Amino acid sequence: MESNARDDPKGPVLHIVVVGFHHKKGCQVEFSYPPLMPDEGHDSNLLPEEWKYLPFLALPDGAHNFTEDTVYFHLPPLGEDMKCVYGVSCYRQIEAKALKVRQADVTRETVQKSVCVLSRVPLFGLLQAKLQLITHAYFEEKDFSQISILKELYDHMNGSLRGSTLEGSQVYLGLSPRDLILHFQHKVLILFKLILLEKKVLFYVSPVNRLVGALMTVLSLFPGMMEHGLVDSSHYRPKGSVSEDPSLVESVSGAEEFVSVSATDIASTPPELQESGQPAAEPLSSGDSTEVDTHLLKPPSRTSPDSSESDWETLDPSVLEESPEKKEAAEGKDAELPDAFDPEPGTPITVQPLPANGQGGVVQGLVSGLEEDQYGLPLPIFTKGYLCMPYMALQQHHLLSDVTVRGFVAGATNILFRQQRHLSDAIVEVEEALVHIQDLELRKTLNLTTADLRFADYLVKHVTENRDDVFLDGTGWEGGDEWIRAQFTLYLHSLLSSALQQDNERLLADYGAPFVAAWKITHNYRVWYSNKHPAMAAITPGHPFQGQYSVADVKLRLSHSVQNSERGKKIGNAMMTTSRSVVQTGKAVGQSVGGALTSAKSAMSSWFSTLAQPAAVAAPEYVEAATEVQP
Repeated sequence: MESNARDDPKGPVLHIVVVGFHHKKGCQVEFSYPPLMPDEGHDSNLLPEEWKYLPFLALPDGAHNFTEDTVYFHLPPLGEDMKCVYGVSCYRQIEAKALKVRQADVTRETVQKSVCVLSRVPLFGLLQAKLQLITHAYFEEKDFSQISILKELYDHMNGSLRGSTLEGSQVYLGLSPRDLILHFQHKVLILFKLILLEKKVLFYVSPVNRLVGALMTVLSLFPGMMEHGLVDSSHYRPKGSVSEDPSLVESVSGAEEFVSVSATDIASTPPELQESGQPAAEPLSSGDSTEVDTHLLKPPSRTSPDSSESDWETLDPSVLEESPEKKEAAEGKDAELPDAFDPEPGTPITVQPLPANGQGGVVQGLVSGLEEDQYGLPLPIFTKGYLCMPYMALQQHHLLSDVTVRGFVAGATNILFRQQRHLSDAIVEVEEALVHIQDLELRKTLNLTTADLRFADYLVKHVTENRDDVFLDGTGWEGGDEWIRAQFTLYLHSLLSSALQQDNERLLADYGAPFVAAWKITHNYRVWYSNKHPAMAAITPGHPFQGQYSVADVKLRLSHSVQNSERGKKIGNAMMTTSRSVVQTGKAVGQSVGGALTSAKSAMSSWFSTLAQPAAVAAPEYVEAATEVQP
C-alpha cells in the first residue's frame, strides 16, 4: 500500500484533499490529488490504514454549529523514511439550495465540506492563509465537481514553498504569544513547565481554530520546537491495527507483564541500537496482573512526580555507549559508564558537534535524531510515544489510554474528553483561561517560585503596557511576539545551564526543587544531558530573575494567589460586590461616605504593608509557601 507521495520529493505538499459529510456514510474523502491510494482515482473514498482518522480530523466535531472553521492536525507517517505529516483544513458549509449543480446524494439542507493540505513542513499559518483563499473560491463556484482549482493549488503551493527554510517568521505566522499572555497571564509559565515534564495535557475549547491557535502558540514558546521538534510527534497506531506480534512485546520472567511498541517506533530505532540486541520494550514497574490484554492495559499510576524512575522511560541505555573507536581506547581502563536511568547521571560522554555553517545552524542530534541547534534545542519532548495532536477527533479517544502512548499535548472540542479527567494530568480550559490539575503532588511541583512569578509578571507588564499600534508600524520590540519568545528562550537556556552545575541546589531552588527533580527524570532531559553542548558554556547559570525577597514579592504572590485560587476568587468577587454597594450608597448619602471609604482603604493598605514586611525580612520561606497552583 505505497502511495505516490511517499517517494515523491518534488515539493513539501503531499496531497490536496476534500472531505465531505455524507448523509449515510458520514465523513469521507471525496477528492484527493494526487490520489491517496496509488491504484485508485482521485474520487476514491479509500484511505491508507495509517490515515483512517483523516476525515474526522478535517471535518471536526460540532462543525455544523459554525459557518467556517480551521483545523490543524497531525497524521502518522506512511513509510519508514517519512516523518510526521502536518495537516491544515479549512471547513465551510453553505445551503444546498444555493448550489448551481446539486448532486443526487445531497439530501440535507446544508452542504458541509473541508479542503485540506497535507504537508511535510509545519508551516501552519502560511498554509492556512493560502488555503482559505482557495476554499472561498471553491465554494463560490457552487459546483463541487470543478476540481481544477484544487489541482492548481497543489502545483502553486509546491512551486512557492519549494526550498522554503523553516526559519524566521514563516513558521510562526498566525501564532501570537502576546494574545496568549494577555489571556492566560502568569499561567502561561505553568503550561510551559507542564510540557517540560511531559505530562498528559488536554486543551479544550470550541471552535477548533481557537483551540489549535492556543495550543500551537504555547509550543512556539519552546526554542526550535515548531521548526524541528514535531517530526516524531504523531507516531501512533490506529485502533485495531496493533497485532499481537511477539516481536512487539517483551515477556518478563516471573511475571507476564509487557508493553507493546508501535511499529513506527521500531522503524525509527537507529541501526546501532537494533544490532545491539537490546529489547524494544521495557517491563512495567507496577501491577501484579498475570493475564494482560494489550487493548485493556491502563497506564501505570504516577502518584508522585518525585518517583525515582519514570514508568514510561524508553531511552535505551545503549545510546550512551561509546563509539567503537572510543571503546577500543577505553579497553583496560575499567571505566564505568553512567546509568541512563540514574536520576542524577554523571558527566555526559558524547559531545554534540557544532554546525559547520557557524553558530546559527542546526545539525542532526546524535541521540535525539532531531535537527538541533548549538544548545541542543529543541528538547526531544515529542519523541518515543509522547504525542502532539493539535486537534483530536472523538474516534482517537483510545489514544488517551493506549499503552504505547506515554503522554500527549492534545486539543479537543468534544465534552467527553473534558469529562474523563482521569485520563489527563491537566485540562486547560482555554475559554476561561483555567488549568485544572487533579493530582496534589503535581500541583505542588508546578508551584511558581518567587523568581518565576517575577519572570511572569515581567512578561505580563510588558505586554499590557505596550500599545498595539507600536507593533503595527514595526517599531516595537519589547512586549512583541518575538521578544516574548526570546524571553522563554533565555528562561530555558538558564534552566539548562543551572542543571549542569555541580553545586546547584541554590540555583535550581529558584525554579522549584520539586519541579527540577521531576524534570531530571524525563526523557527529554536525559537525552539532552547525554550530549555535551559546548555552546552552553556561554550561558550564565541561575534564574534570570533571581534575587533577594522584598515586600513587592509578597504583594505579587498574594495577588497571584487571589487570582488563581478558588478562595481568592470568592473573596475578590465579594469585595467587588461590596465596593459597588458602598459606592451606590455613597452617591445617595453624600460625599462624606466617600471620604471615609478612602481613609479606610488607606489604612488597610498600610496595615497590609506592615503585615507583609516582617514576613519578607524574617521568614523568606513564607514567600515560597504562601500559595499553591489551584485546580
